[in-house]
Amino acid sequence: MSTQGLKLTFDAVYYHVNDMEQSIAFYRDILGLHLTSRDYVARFDIDGVLFELVPNPAGNALPGNGNARLSLGVTDIREATRELESRSVATSPIKSEPGGLLSYFKDPDGNELCLWQSA
Repeated sequence: MSTQGLKLTFDAVYYHVNDMEQSIAFYRDILGLHLTSRDYVARFDIDGVLFELVPNPAGNALPGNGNARLSLGVTDIREATRELESRSVATSPIKSEPGGLLSYFKDPDGNELCLWQSA
């Protein structure tokens, strides 16, 4: 299949959520992300990348950790995991990966996020 003429642009990364208010509070108050707008969806700006929370359609099962993750870069992963733990967010043990360090945590709907510190 030819992709000639297909002009793709980045739109957004989004998660379906069951409880919009609880999720907004998590991303805004716990993670400190900037809420840029709110209508049917909640929009956050992460270093110029649009991240959205979208209401979960009725009858749609959320995938839990699925195969997509929001990866947030940090300069000191140990400090960042301590800060999340102090805000009652459980984090996985820090793991060494090719190119850096990684730790996972979940939002209120079980969507898995990760902290990444480049080597």
